[in-house]
Amino acid sequence: MTVTRIVLVVGLLVAVDGLLQAQSPARPNISGAWVPMGGGRGADPKIAPPPATPIVLKAEYQKTVDSRRTADAEATKRGQPNATPAVLCLPYGMPRMMTVASYPIEILLTSGQVTIVTEAFSEVRRVYMDQPQLPIDEVPPGFYGHSVGKWEGDTLVIDTVGIKESVPSYNMLPHSDQMRITERMRLVTPDVLHDQITIEDPVVLEKPFTYTLAFRRLPNYKMVEFVCENNREYIDEQGRVRMRVGGAQK
Repeated sequence: MTVTRIVLVVGLLVAVDGLLQAQSPARPNISGAWVPMGGGRGADPKIAPPPATPIVLKAEYQKTVDSRRTADAEATKRGQPNATPAVLCLPYGMPRMMTVASYPIEILLTSGQVTIVTEAFSEVRRVYMDQPQLPIDEVPPGFYGHSVGKWEGDTLVIDTVGIKESVPSYNMLPHSDQMRITERMRLVTPDVLHDQITIEDPVVLEKPFTYTLAFRRLPNYKMVEFVCENNREYIDEQGRVRMRVGGAQK
């Protein structure tokens, strides 16, 4: 092939690539820092998240949840609240890490990957773009599981599996190793992001349920380091939270 032909072929390839890029839909800019937005009474219905769908657990799991909530309420009333994972400085994991009080999250868009960082506990998720999801049985169980994503028009769709069973689900609900989390992230305005989350679990749930988180953009915000280093609290042999004072256990 002559030099002239090589130049022509290269030029044609560049032109085709430019045409394909011009025809592909523009991706919305969801990068940057975002702070959770509250809904409820008085919220603007145009940007407020819709109400969650009903959560229906299978009977044996509902019984366990009811018993635990009763025990928690009684312990709190006595002034001896039962332990939570936060006492042990454990990460929230998915899906609860996506909204912890009013702490922001940061979304980073890079080639082939979306990275989500939370200010609370400095947790990090990695979403691998345009890749097939692994079979659940092949994912080592963890706090964040294995996430893959793709763009469907202006919506980022994320599929997550492999959350270990010791990591509480939404509202501290139990789940099995078969739980699947599907997120649909989209801008409802240039500065308001919705993350619609659907949780499926054929072992624990009678049917999937969906809830939506809303976030407001924080221009020029710099994420703050958050390290859980409070070792004064501990859990005694009865599962109660205690406090170390001056080296002594109370």
